[in-house]
Amino acid sequence: MIEPNLIAIILGVLIGILMSITGAGGAILSLPLLMYFLHLGVKDAAPIALLAVSVAAGTAAVIGLKQGVVRYKAAALLALMGIIMAPIGVFLAQKIPSLWLQILFALVLFYVGWQALVSAKSPRYLQDNLFQTSPTPCELNPATSRLFWTASCTQRLLLTGSAAGFISGLLGVGGGFVAMPSLLKISNLEHRMVVATSLTMTALVSLVGVISYASYTSINLHIAIPFVSAALIGSLVGKLISHKISTYLSKLTFGFISVSIALMMVFSLF
Repeated sequence: MIEPNLIAIILGVLIGILMSITGAGGAILSLPLLMYFLHLGVKDAAPIALLAVSVAAGTAAVIGLKQGVVRYKAAALLALMGIIMAPIGVFLAQKIPSLWLQILFALVLFYVGWQALVSAKSPRYLQDNLFQTSPTPCELNPATSRLFWTASCTQRLLLTGSAAGFISGLLGVGGGFVAMPSLLKISNLEHRMVVATSLTMTALVSLVGVISYASYTSINLHIAIPFVSAALIGSLVGKLISHKISTYLSKLTFGFISVSIALMMVFSLF
């Protein structure tokens, strides 16, 4: 029988690589993998998943900041609303039966996976903004590489951060799967900027989620430490190979895995 610590390490490396390749959205797979391979309940797996996401996303965000691809003002606004809403989501998670949380998570995961499969064939993902002709709420100034801050842009970012934070706390996920598609839709940022900005928000919101969960329950450090450490290593490895993998392939792979796991979660309930 494989030791739980070894399983945690393997899963952590996998999640870290997925996060680097697909962006913060890949972190949504942490929870179901911890549940099924380490036999943890939703409420036990959530803080461990969030801790791993926070560390791995934070490391990637620092790299993005050094490379100058993080739109830090947008990330700060997203994170601010996420930090406010995450504890509310954690509070509600303690009141909802685990069965219903698992069903809700499976539905969200299926939706995210299906959207990834559909969007994989979209020109918006294949060639960033080459096909983006109509104005978006958050336009990038080509002269300064900074966003034009309009009322519409600010409002969209506030709503996105709020939704990402609430779902992050409720389901124990990073919230990147909310922020990334939203940023791609409402802005003309390059894909790498969207990924880096989303990761920055995710790191901060996930950390607040961990702290909130810790006030309700103890975190299994015997699983958390190897899982988080391995996720960090995996994210660094993923960063090295991410440029070799096309956006199309990464979206397709992530979508297929997400839909498959979501269906497995639903079928396991019957």
